[in-house]
Amino acid sequence: MNIHTLLILAVTSGVCFSAIAADEPFERQRSVVYAESHGAGLLVDIFTPKANANGLAIIDVVSGSWHSDAGKLRDHERAQMFHIYCSRGFTVFGIRPGSVTKFTGTEMLAHVKKGIRYAKSRADDLGFDPDRMGIVGASAGGHLALLSTVHAEDGDPAAKDALKKLDTRVKAAAVFFPPTDFLEWDGQSPDIAGTIGHLLFSGGANGQSEDAVHALAKSLSPLHNIPKATPPYLLIHGDADPLVPLNQSQKFVDAVNNNGGAAELIIKEGGGHPWFTINEEVAIMADWFEKQL
Repeated sequence: MNIHTLLILAVTSGVCFSAIAADEPFERQRSVVYAESHGAGLLVDIFTPKANANGLAIIDVVSGSWHSDAGKLRDHERAQMFHIYCSRGFTVFGIRPGSVTKFTGTEMLAHVKKGIRYAKSRADDLGFDPDRMGIVGASAGGHLALLSTVHAEDGDPAAKDALKKLDTRVKAAAVFFPPTDFLEWDGQSPDIAGTIGHLLFSGGANGQSEDAVHALAKSLSPLHNIPKATPPYLLIHGDADPLVPLNQSQKFVDAVNNNGGAAELIIKEGGGHPWFTINEEVAIMADWFEKQL
């Protein structure tokens, strides 16, 4: 299957997860506007534990195929993302960074950073430590989550905007089957005529120079932007994934470790994109965050 076919499937495929229990361990604030971009409100659902709060928080980047509509949020509910974390005492921010139909990857990255800053600004009133925060995501959401860690920003004490006084750093990151390299995809050069072109440029890559395409593709590839200091990473990827090749995770994990960081890859035998029992791996991630945070 070539890269063009894979990217089309990534755009058109939904993500189906196992059902969640009816009795939820959280209070939920729905569709809170955490920022504005081009006149559009960016939304976050906030899940706070009903009991046994542990003082930790998780940013969940809700995006599939670089779309972040309400259906993608329901996918994360079906994966028991909010149920599992809140039952452990985490506060969770289900951030929607916008969709590729309106925003570029560069803009969506900026939206994730705004979401992290917004979450940190709510730490006191929601009762968690902003320095003990993790970030998660799956597929495109995993890509954006990793991208935010390699392009993390410090806060600016002199900024007039109170949120910009806060940094965008997290203490740990755990993601499912993320694209990490837009310069090489399963042994091929990605076809920028489709989704990737629109991720790079508003309106697509037609008419853009080869150098401009390469520069943006590299900038939006977590693999090619790993700094010396990174948080620890956990990646989980199926060895039967038909959309995002397993080596997209393998290359990133190897590069982080070779750069002096700490990264771990769990390979789900027979796992696709995703798999029906993915809630079991969500629980494994929660276990990992309890140790890391």
